[in-house]
Amino acid sequence: MSGLRAVALFAKSDSAEAVAAVELLRSHLHARGVAAIDGADAGAADMAIVVGGDGTLLSVARRLAARNVPLVGVNLGRLGFMTDIARADMVDAVDRLLAGEFTADRRMLLDARVLRDGQEVFRTHALNEVVVNKGDLGRMIELEVHVDGEFLYVLRADGMIVATPTGSTAYALAANGPILHPAVPGIALVPLCAHALTHRPITIADSSCVELRLVQSYGGRVHCDGQSHFDVRAGDCVRLARSSHVVTLLHPPGYSYFAMLREKLHWSATPHR
Repeated sequence: MSGLRAVALFAKSDSAEAVAAVELLRSHLHARGVAAIDGADAGAADMAIVVGGDGTLLSVARRLAARNVPLVGVNLGRLGFMTDIARADMVDAVDRLLAGEFTADRRMLLDARVLRDGQEVFRTHALNEVVVNKGDLGRMIELEVHVDGEFLYVLRADGMIVATPTGSTAYALAANGPILHPAVPGIALVPLCAHALTHRPITIADSSCVELRLVQSYGGRVHCDGQSHFDVRAGDCVRLARSSHVVTLLHPPGYSYFAMLREKLHWSATPHR
């Protein structure tokens, strides 16, 4: 990282604290001889620093996925599973980053497509999860679930979460899905309030293709990372597979995924002796 020439800066748009932090970073980078550029010009950056929370980082990650720009997250005090630099440590962290002390962590993305009568009508990608649910309707949705072309089951539920390892600690965790270490090459299928109690979360290979077909006479909605959505109707097929793009997160020295889980999930801090 010592060869950094340009860093793109992103701030949570509605946060005065985030905007002020970005201006401080801009001045510090300039003093270190590194160009600080606005997010709109991120394609020319060697990396990006995102100041805000996980939601802001998700938005930037999806935007830059095709450009292979590594990301560093500065957390402004909320939960922050991916933004692992505290605001108070931000300037020191940038100096260590410029010294090449950060480590890279590559995370998979899901490619999400909606097919209607065989034609693609929507396409995007997700770092955390894709959710197919009942939308604004008060009733359950009915989905025919296929994995790699093989019928799995018909799900009657509030919906289905299809999560990456990164997303396994987000919405999927709240729905009692499994936690997947980022190094696990898997995708989690997590039913939402299934009508049948035997429909349990399952982890499949990250090379799998998942198809969710709406089989009822009413539609639903596809949500990607909680930031983009598309209304689907009976007969539509939501096709999900690993994207050819990845997101690279840069972590400070001493970063530990398990330590992060202990902190965020309030697990016991020290072992019993």
